[in-house]
Amino acid sequence: MRTAAARPDVSDRLNAMRTDLFEYDLPERLIAQEPRPRGESRLMVLHRSTGETELRRFDELPEFVRRNDVMVLNDTRVIARRLRARSERDTDVEALLLRRTAPDVWECLAKPSRRVRPGSRCRLDLGAGGWITVEVIDRTAEGGRALRFAEPRLADLAGEAGEAPLPPYIHSRLNDEERYQTVYAAAPGSAAAPTAGLHFTPETIARCRAAGAHVAPITLHVGVDTFRPVRADDIDDHVMHGEDYCIPAASAGIINSAVGRCIAVGTTVVRALESAADDQGAVQEGPGRTQMFIRPGYRFKTVDALLTNFHLPRSTLLMMVCSLAGSEAMMAAYRRAVAEEFRFYSFGDAMLIV
Repeated sequence: MRTAAARPDVSDRLNAMRTDLFEYDLPERLIAQEPRPRGESRLMVLHRSTGETELRRFDELPEFVRRNDVMVLNDTRVIARRLRARSERDTDVEALLLRRTAPDVWECLAKPSRRVRPGSRCRLDLGAGGWITVEVIDRTAEGGRALRFAEPRLADLAGEAGEAPLPPYIHSRLNDEERYQTVYAAAPGSAAAPTAGLHFTPETIARCRAAGAHVAPITLHVGVDTFRPVRADDIDDHVMHGEDYCIPAASAGIINSAVGRCIAVGTTVVRALESAADDQGAVQEGPGRTQMFIRPGYRFKTVDALLTNFHLPRSTLLMMVCSLAGSEAMMAAYRRAVAEEFRFYSFGDAMLIV
């Protein structure tokens, strides 16, 4: 059976409900604007049992993998596209296509949304393909818009136009959009990449297998809300966004039969596995939707270790990693990462919590 995750710190259970406890100082120069070559990032290893950290390279990750561990990857593929648009009144709009809900319908975020009202029309810039007019048919749950195209072929063209939407803290344009996909991306549907996986090369995965680890893919489609900080003063007042996931039967079998640790590659994997697990820690196969908000005080049912990047202050992702490692140890690790000039956020360096 897998090793049970350690209980969170008592101090976390009592005191960690204030959002300002998840604040830290980060010089802007440490926010990575472009990715390093895959496999060449730095790696901080945080040992949960002691709170100690060590500084390594990402290509040394297989040294921390044990025989019979199971490494769980999120194989989602980013499909979102950012396009220029014009409203019915001929004003500039930005349309971020998020998901295709029908052959002729895309859901999007429009900025500013007040210029794109249901019942109106707008035009999308397809670059060399010219401009096309679409009908705004509805509002979406995220405050976005649903756009209907005259025919599915035009919806295809829109999904290939524009550019990949990078997180708002990245100001440089990405020359190679495949660098914002993992090497194992397979299931189209995300608005953003599961960034912990961006470090991997096929060789690194092969070396983890050679070390005795099993590899199990799952899918969770990442939403744009993943980048938004918690604005409530008390984190219990925060409303968590929802994301769709699917656990294949084969992967559920590998995870549930593992005698080693369950190593989640990324916070998206944590959300999916913990949402799909029963009280005994057995992961249920099939599709689901999670609105799970994992913060200090949570007791993990399935995940024993986590590979992740360094997260935004006041974010639900930072709260999640604090719940696994303990807030005191995690915030100390972040202070060391700043002092050692690690690179932060989506294109930054990695952390392994074991």
